[in-house]
Amino acid sequence: MTPAPIDLRKKPADVKVHVTSRAGVDIVWADGHASHYDFAYLREQCPCAICDDLRQKKGQQKNQALHAPAPDLQSAELPMFKPRPGARAAKTVGHYALQIDFTDGHSAGIFSYDYLRTICPCPQCELLFRHSSL
Repeated sequence: MTPAPIDLRKKPADVKVHVTSRAGVDIVWADGHASHYDFAYLREQCPCAICDDLRQKKGQQKNQALHAPAPDLQSAELPMFKPRPGARAAKTVGHYALQIDFTDGHSAGIFSYDYLRTICPCPQCELLFRHSSL
């Protein structure tokens, strides 16, 4: 059986994780594209099962809220302040992923390079990877 050809768009050429400066993750891909990921963005996009389940539940709650009566603003609770997530540490997982230990204590997500390129926040990658699968 012949292995699938490697998609150079999803193969990193250079990876820099800026834990100390809290700047995020910078990846230059084999096709020359450069991506920057803030730690807060990566925390929101964590691919672990727990985070995926929470995102699905939030989506269901938003859908229910669209059909619910308007809230009573007199009794509405104000959201609590949450500090912006950063990273305490990061490590490579084999030759295929990064694992980040976030400042909120979460470290279950393993960010494969394939996944990271798919969630690249630039408009070009959004068109290439996220809209093409719709």
